[in-house]
Amino acid sequence: MSRLATQDLIIDVPGREGGTPLNFTVEPGQSWGVLGPNGAGKTTLLHTLAGLKPPRSGLIALADNPLASLRRRHIAQALGVVFQDRQDGFPATVLETALIGRHPYLSPWQMEGADDVARAERALERLDVAHLRDRLVNTLSGGERQRVAIATVVTQGPAIWLADEPTNHLDLHHQSAVMALMAEQAREGQAVMMCLHDLNLAARWCDHILLLYPNGDACWGPRENMLVPSALESLYQQRLAVVDVEGAPVFVPVKG
Repeated sequence: MSRLATQDLIIDVPGREGGTPLNFTVEPGQSWGVLGPNGAGKTTLLHTLAGLKPPRSGLIALADNPLASLRRRHIAQALGVVFQDRQDGFPATVLETALIGRHPYLSPWQMEGADDVARAERALERLDVAHLRDRLVNTLSGGERQRVAIATVVTQGPAIWLADEPTNHLDLHHQSAVMALMAEQAREGQAVMMCLHDLNLAARWCDHILLLYPNGDACWGPRENMLVPSALESLYQQRLAVVDVEGAPVFVPVKG
């Protein structure tokens, strides 16, 4: 199984100088939540880890190999990305979109086989969008499109997930289902890193937390060390109350 590691990484956020060098490793079986206010660089971090945006400095390693030295095809076989927003470049059905997840494994001009189609169909069923398989993606609601995007990565089957707001546009039921899916990936030995706005989703589903501050400061570690009111109130500039629900903390904003 692959792991993703950083060495003195500084992400390139426009208008921001420096920041805390990031030295963390996302191991197989771990589920990381990246938390921070708007503009802290959460999306930039995920795009940098995926090799889609160059860092200001430092290194990223995928399975102990420098990411910059790997071919995009190899990276795409090991690493899957769920984007917060996406553009549909051309009309495609839901099934055709899910099958994009198999492209890293096909040679040029090779068509998907029966096994690829079966894998995509199972992923669509898992995300509760199988009934939409013949619909054009650009006719779907935001939540349906989000679930198709996640199903595409399930079809891809990467060892490492990088998910930017995976519950974006989703209703409460599908939020829970998607977070359960992410936890399932980790239990099966994949490494998962998610940018989240909801503290309570992170508290419920993540075992490691990375806090990103707007000035470039950062800290990370096991969930129980990071999800403490003093750190979170400083992160969000918001007072919080904490209550226990079935053994897990729930954070509630309070006035003042």
